[in-house]
Amino acid sequence: MERQLYGYQCPKCGHINYPYRMRCRKCKETEYKDFTLVALPGKGRLLTFTTVYNLPSDYLVATLGLGIVELSNGVRVMGQLRIPKPKTGMEVEGRIEVVRRTEYEAHYGMVFYTA
Repeated sequence: MERQLYGYQCPKCGHINYPYRMRCRKCKETEYKDFTLVALPGKGRLLTFTTVYNLPSDYLVATLGLGIVELSNGVRVMGQLRIPKPKTGMEVEGRIEVVRRTEYEAHYGMVFYTA
């Protein structure tokens, strides 16, 4: 089963909110219970990125790439980068995958690859 990332569409103005918010970020008037759940696209453009070198001990990698991606519908998402040499503006494609494991749990998040 493939996992999917969802946003919350305001019925008043149509703006897609991500992450979850109690009120619409654009029109500020819609109650959260009125939002419509919408699947977010996996493709987008890398806006900015960084590499983290000092990770907690439960990460099994020495460094971790993080990036902010503007998806094809304009929503911005942060996620891990599994791209050897990322470049600002490059096209990327994201999937929900395990981003960290602890002894008893798997933690899921967005992981981006070169499109």
